[in-house]
Amino acid sequence: MTDHRFDWTTGYASTRLPVFARNIVSTSHPLAAQAGLRAMQQGGNAVDAAIAAAAVMTLVEPCSNGLGSDAFCILWDGERLHGLNASGPAPATWTPEYFRRKYGGDANRPPMRGWDSVSVPGAVAGWVALSERFGKMPFADLLAPAIETAERGYAVPIVVQQKWAAAAPLLADQPGWAEAFLPKGRAPEVGERFAFPAAARTLRAIAETRGAALYGGEIAEAAAKHAAANGGAMTVRDFASFEPEWVDPIGIDAWGYRLHEIPPNGQGIAALIALGIARRFDLASMPPDSALSQHLQIEAMKLAFADTYAHVADMRGGMRLTPAQMLDESYLASRAKLIDPKRAQVFSQGHAPRGGTIYLTAADERGMMVSFIQSNYMGFGSGVVVPGWGLSMQNRGYGFSLDPDSPNCVAPGKRPFHTIIPAFLTKDGKPQMSFGVMGGNMQPQGHLQTLARMLVHGQQPQAACDAPRWRFNHGLEINVEGAMPAATVQGLLERGHQATVIDDSYQDFGAGQFIWRLGDPAVEGYVAASDPRRDGQAAGF
Repeated sequence: MTDHRFDWTTGYASTRLPVFARNIVSTSHPLAAQAGLRAMQQGGNAVDAAIAAAAVMTLVEPCSNGLGSDAFCILWDGERLHGLNASGPAPATWTPEYFRRKYGGDANRPPMRGWDSVSVPGAVAGWVALSERFGKMPFADLLAPAIETAERGYAVPIVVQQKWAAAAPLLADQPGWAEAFLPKGRAPEVGERFAFPAAARTLRAIAETRGAALYGGEIAEAAAKHAAANGGAMTVRDFASFEPEWVDPIGIDAWGYRLHEIPPNGQGIAALIALGIARRFDLASMPPDSALSQHLQIEAMKLAFADTYAHVADMRGGMRLTPAQMLDESYLASRAKLIDPKRAQVFSQGHAPRGGTIYLTAADERGMMVSFIQSNYMGFGSGVVVPGWGLSMQNRGYGFSLDPDSPNCVAPGKRPFHTIIPAFLTKDGKPQMSFGVMGGNMQPQGHLQTLARMLVHGQQPQAACDAPRWRFNHGLEINVEGAMPAATVQGLLERGHQATVIDDSYQDFGAGQFIWRLGDPAVEGYVAASDPRRDGQAAGF
């Protein structure tokens, strides 16, 4: 039995309860959770469950991810942690000059939409790599639920429909998007059936070839042809040259546990920096929803973003500072001293990106735990969909800079700055929790806020997930959820925060999935939470 004691009576307004089981999957859509359980019931492990769930998620939450997404994963294999970076690089022709010739000499980054925002998609290659190294089931069997969902269709849920409808006027003119996602000339209504036979075709080809059809085969050829016809530079060779990278997670200790994140090119290090600063304050002496506690966490997050936006890029492309330097204890202590408990401050930082992402986690009774995230970046991503294949492409290329002095300057084969970050928590070198919080730059902010609630204040995972959140944007500007206590909001305003109360929780405050190990998985199992800010479910057996 875990020695961490939660207050199971602590709660916030929610439609969810914690779920207890020995085999468990938590996702932002029930059909994906059920696909993961189906894999484990057929003899698969948590990795098989995660792949099956991820494939279904490309269909049931297309406003956040698709078959053209990128992905990251942290997993505990029963003995140690492994990290997987399945984010794709820039096409071979991408340089600052390429974009300035096309978009003008004053352009400072690639475009937000269209083929020139698309870097090589890595999620499918990530599925294959995970399956080959850790899976138990045949890869093709894992995609069967997704193929069935694409062919038979599903009833569009509430939150997904809202974001789908909001995207329609923005993306209707992008090549292939309306054909794929506006089948009746409009976004589907809540509860309306949506089928995606083109995606089923792609999934079958991926299943039959273990991904080769996408990475150099017939799907890559179709995508390259579509790119050439619509002003893009992606080639078959760009697809064929991609391979995911196995990495060692980076981490930091706080409150008796160790938080692990994927190293750059992602922003996971922002969560580590913020945690390393926040732990230097006596948060345990403050009520969890107090203005002072929230203020200190906000300021820690600002400092973390200031360093992250200045230094984080593809480590293969030469970051100015190493992760070890950015997490140096003396440096973090010096940063913490900059925080004034009575006053909000402006720290140097870039403007925070916003995004669309899905996160899921799975754990089995043999002790394997998987923290997995995939994303199209900004909602539906680039808006590009390859006709006949349902391949909805991400727009991660928009994360590059065209400034030659930036560590994130675009270059052939370089990976862009990434917002998506799976997380993992250990205690004394043993697995404790696989978790993540989706949503652009909200992700490290969500990691910090939920961990403080669970580890410092003993709030159980579903309560920590349900609790009201804040979101730092830039300067002194923050958003706070409508459920935040009025006294807390007032206390933040009095400290100089420019706080705006917002009720659209999906857009501004992320959504998390959590699995906490209770003890021996075969005996005591796990407890899981799923965020009420999306249409999700934690389910187990």
